[in-house]
Amino acid sequence: MPTKSSSVRRKPAARPKAGKRRAKKPADAAVVPDGFYRDLVWNLRNGVVAITRDGRIAVMNEIAYRVLGLRPQTTDIGRPFSEVLKEVPDVCRIVASAFESSYLPNRAELRLKRTGKVIGYTLSHVRDARGRVAGATLFFKDLTRVEQLEERERLRDRLAALGEMAAAIAHEVKNPLAGIEVMAGILKRQLVDSQDAQVILADIIKEAKMANRIVLEVLDFVRPIRLQVENIGLAEVVRDAISLAESHVSKGQVQVRVSLPDDLPPIQGDPQQLRQIFTNLVTNAFEAMTGGVGEVEIVATALAGEEPAPGVDNAGPMVQIAVTDNGPGVPPEVMDRIFSPFFTTKPQGSGLGLAIVRKIVDAHDGRIDVGTRPGGGTLFRVTLPVKSQHELFG
Repeated sequence: MPTKSSSVRRKPAARPKAGKRRAKKPADAAVVPDGFYRDLVWNLRNGVVAITRDGRIAVMNEIAYRVLGLRPQTTDIGRPFSEVLKEVPDVCRIVASAFESSYLPNRAELRLKRTGKVIGYTLSHVRDARGRVAGATLFFKDLTRVEQLEERERLRDRLAALGEMAAAIAHEVKNPLAGIEVMAGILKRQLVDSQDAQVILADIIKEAKMANRIVLEVLDFVRPIRLQVENIGLAEVVRDAISLAESHVSKGQVQVRVSLPDDLPPIQGDPQQLRQIFTNLVTNAFEAMTGGVGEVEIVATALAGEEPAPGVDNAGPMVQIAVTDNGPGVPPEVMDRIFSPFFTTKPQGSGLGLAIVRKIVDAHDGRIDVGTRPGGGTLFRVTLPVKSQHELFG
């Protein structure tokens, strides 16, 4: 008799009920390793701050911390953004507005009060698969260098318009001033017996000299700078500038501390013009000391290359010279005007010294910043490229 087959017939697999189908695995999950998106955001050249719908930090990369002047904390992720960004209230207000309006700013600009930097930013919503707002992202880029270049071009345009007129006026004023000084000197020699006349004529000569000095500064300011570029060591330039500053004003009991590393790279620049920069800054530091007592510190640092601004080819290594003093400092309300022509806080200043300094720095494709020294006082930072874009003078 035939026997029954020993094989067991298997039941067909049950189909999943409607609504309980297994979710398909995203196609990119097989090719994108864990942590890829985190690494992508962390290595962007733009600052990124992302928050969840309930206002907590979800992402904040290294560039964001650096541009905003904040110190990274391992506990920042998951904290309310109002706590993490409390030291930059202007940015905090922008992030807070993400859920208050359907229209978010694109390519807007903001000057940070904390650091003085200018950022260009875009604020956008993060939406889930159903189109609901799940969070917001702030993308931003440091535009400080770009703004400095634009301001430099605006300054050059203004100088080009005023240069010829100012030079002509200064030339016409310079000649009579020289005549007044000469004639007052002759009278002073002839009226040696009159004490009153001697005092008055001495004042006339003094004022004529000061007016002539202002005229010369105006001529220096409006005259185009023609650099005689060569390879030079900034350490030697700074030491010469300190000696010149000491010959211009008495430093009194001011202590000068200098830190110029031996391995500081030479730069391509005009020695005479650079010497004028640091002579002016050190002279200002001496004059800022109340009662001729205080401390001036000059520190040089070699910097690695930075990201180039649009239209700028030079992004190589740089050298930064910081000149600090512990004087009364620059009042915050005039900080933005400190390099403006004819602006001064000195009773007898022309207001052209720092304007000329900035003009020379710009001519070297560098930048100069002013700030407050930690503990009180003034800090000037001059940053110059090691390699100049000007032709070497030979």
